[in-house]
Amino acid sequence: MITNPVYPTTGTGSSSSTGATSGSSTDPAAAQDRFLKLLVAQLNNQDPMNPMDNAQMTSQMAQINTVVGINSLNDTMEKMSSQFTAMQVLQGTSMIGRTVLAEGNTLGTPVEKISTAAFDLSGTAADVKVNITTASGTVVDTVTLGALDAGRHYFAWDSSKYTGDVSSLRFQVAAANGAAKVASTSLSPNLVVATSTTDGALTLELENGESMAYNKVKAVF
Repeated sequence: MITNPVYPTTGTGSSSSTGATSGSSTDPAAAQDRFLKLLVAQLNNQDPMNPMDNAQMTSQMAQINTVVGINSLNDTMEKMSSQFTAMQVLQGTSMIGRTVLAEGNTLGTPVEKISTAAFDLSGTAADVKVNITTASGTVVDTVTLGALDAGRHYFAWDSSKYTGDVSSLRFQVAAANGAAKVASTSLSPNLVVATSTTDGALTLELENGESMAYNKVKAVF
């Protein structure tokens, strides 16, 4: 009498799967095919007096289908991720030629000798000044802005009297209420000349040769 064979578990081999290559053993579709062949063989050779447990068979089929489904989902997500990255680059082209604000202390490229930049104040300040400095910190001019509320503020500086390289200049914001200093965040404007992606995230290529992640942008104009 033929004895009832042990029901195969997902991913295990038997005499009918001997000789399978290591590559096919990790292929969900190949694993499902081997599973179904084993299942059919067991059904054909089971003991009529002691048939296979239907609950066990259903459980095993659910397991193999789950594995195949998860792998199919992973493939779909990878394709969607690639498409999303391509869409990001395409949408990023609309940023080319635009000026973006991000944390930094460099001045914008002069337009008719006027350089601009911005800053965020953490609170109201009675006296705000912007010092224009060289890269080494030497003050070359000061822009007096007076009292300002909390929030974002822009300023312009006339560089017509400066004989050095304007592109190397920096700025420092000095804000205070009497003796108490008011914190500020300097924001530098930069022209976007190209876009790309880094690790799936949109990256902006700036006129000054630097790159910046899109999520660092504070404003676009």
